[in-house]
Amino acid sequence: MPPPHRPHRVAVLALPGLLPFELGIPHRIFGRAKDPGGRPLYETVTCAPVVGPVRTDADFAIHVEHGPEALATADTVVVPASYELGPVYEEGRLTEPLASALARIRPGTRLVSICTGGYVLAAAGYLDGRPATTHWASADHFQRLFPRVRVDADVLFVDDGDVLTSAGVAAGIDLCLHIVRRDHGTAVANEVARRTVVPPYRDGGQAQYVERPVPDPAVSTTTAARAWALAHLHEPIRLRDLAVRESMSVRTFTRRFRDEVGTSPGQWLTQQRVERARHLLETTDLPVDQVAHDSGFGTAQSLRVHLQGAIGVTPTAYRRTFRAAGSPA
Repeated sequence: MPPPHRPHRVAVLALPGLLPFELGIPHRIFGRAKDPGGRPLYETVTCAPVVGPVRTDADFAIHVEHGPEALATADTVVVPASYELGPVYEEGRLTEPLASALARIRPGTRLVSICTGGYVLAAAGYLDGRPATTHWASADHFQRLFPRVRVDADVLFVDDGDVLTSAGVAAGIDLCLHIVRRDHGTAVANEVARRTVVPPYRDGGQAQYVERPVPDPAVSTTTAARAWALAHLHEPIRLRDLAVRESMSVRTFTRRFRDEVGTSPGQWLTQQRVERARHLLETTDLPVDQVAHDSGFGTAQSLRVHLQGAIGVTPTAYRRTFRAAGSPA
């Protein structure tokens, strides 16, 4: 007899001065993830170091019914940003109630931060020696306060296995979708994204959102080139081909592309091809050679190298793990 279904338990830690938008992200994304039978894949609860009202940065408070004991039963703990934790942000030091609450987390629990929630993980020592990110506007301060953390201010999120951090605010959506994708595959994550009306995978990093002079509206963008590339991923695509689509020189196109997307054209193309390959591996019975061709990698060996570099598994292992039940051949 199979064991009873138990959803993955996610505890979201609500701290004084929290952003209601960020608090809602895990509930919305994880709450939409279902198995083929329609059963929830995650159970999400909100907890606080002390049961009761928790101030937000808006004109209302929320009443939290679960205390820190919820952290002891969680498979994943999510820490959204909060703006009333002076010792954490000013000294890199946890308050006693917060330290006591975090001490309840079991070893091996997956830890996730959204935006400046990373300050809490860093102050607790969870990010020492690890790569991490936070809101681009706080990245320099974060690095000075926690010099042992390897801060990357350009990315939307960092996945370091059992500890994941996201950039500012809405990047929490990208990170939660990534977690669903990592846990249950592209098909489930894409369905959650469709229901939430957000892109399943957002291009580039947060560098594209860093404040800079507003471009002249008359200046061309790289949107058409990207749309064309997505329709022709199975073909060889040269940088010059993309530049010609926008009537730009290669140098101008590359600079404009990086400004808009936050990454180079080559890196972006590889990301899109990896996503196409993952989708095909999950939803079709195509041979790996054909998947490699259709996603633009050319050979199975090239696909294997890129997929292993991106997510750490071979195409065969990925298909075996994430093949969606009932997928059409």
